[in-house]
Amino acid sequence: MGENRFSCSGGTNAARETVGIEASRILDACRDRDCFEDVRVYLTCVGEDLIARTNNVRVKCAKLCGANIVTQPIQFNRGFFSVTARFFVNLTFEVCVPMGQSQEFCGVAVLEKRVVLFGGESNVSVFRSSESEGLCAIPEAVCCAKNKPEAVIEVVEPIVLGARIVEHCNECCCCCACSDIPSEISDSLNGSLVDANGDGRTLAVSLGLFSVVRLVRPGQLLVQASDYCLPDKECCEQSDEDPCGTFRHMPFPTSEFCPVTTPTANGNTVRGGRCCNS
Repeated sequence: MGENRFSCSGGTNAARETVGIEASRILDACRDRDCFEDVRVYLTCVGEDLIARTNNVRVKCAKLCGANIVTQPIQFNRGFFSVTARFFVNLTFEVCVPMGQSQEFCGVAVLEKRVVLFGGESNVSVFRSSESEGLCAIPEAVCCAKNKPEAVIEVVEPIVLGARIVEHCNECCCCCACSDIPSEISDSLNGSLVDANGDGRTLAVSLGLFSVVRLVRPGQLLVQASDYCLPDKECCEQSDEDPCGTFRHMPFPTSEFCPVTTPTANGNTVRGGRCCNS
């Protein structure tokens, strides 16, 4: 916001100097769009019973609830690493039951992707101090994989592309078993996950996932910096005595009332109507 400004006594002539900082240096990165087709959904007893008695199911909500990331060096390719990511998606379904009623139930889908990126090499061991450690504390062990970079993955919420009921489990894409799902993930459901019989019905979903993967290492950089400036804005506690007064000072969300009418070549959209003119 424009009012969140900082002022220095020296203005634009404030003293600047070259300082050293420690930051995570990005060595390699990539972006990806993955389509996971017919991924098996692990269900509770309630979900298994519902899909056994219906042919009409839809996904109401898909939300990431956890991830596991493993980084391993690639043999004969020094400096390159494989990044294997396993995402756990919590899905909420709705099915039609007799008497024109609907019922909701939850399940978990597991998505797995693998990329290869350059992570460089390092032959040093990094140790950091802690306030709880003393001279006679247990020493920190040297990691056997001290030259591995750190993998960072950014993802958006999965996009639901479809859901269907299959008659045989071997038709689905499975990267793990029901017992491989961590208890922290399964405990969020209303019931325990069960392994479906291979001859029984199974629920499968197709999901799209946008992600950005990068490998980083700690690095020391020299940057130009100036002294920290105190902000001009004072901290004001919001008053609860006049909520309508606070509401009246909020800007009107004009753009939310203007429908998108024309797509552009760069992917942006043009909103129509005179109400959008600023």
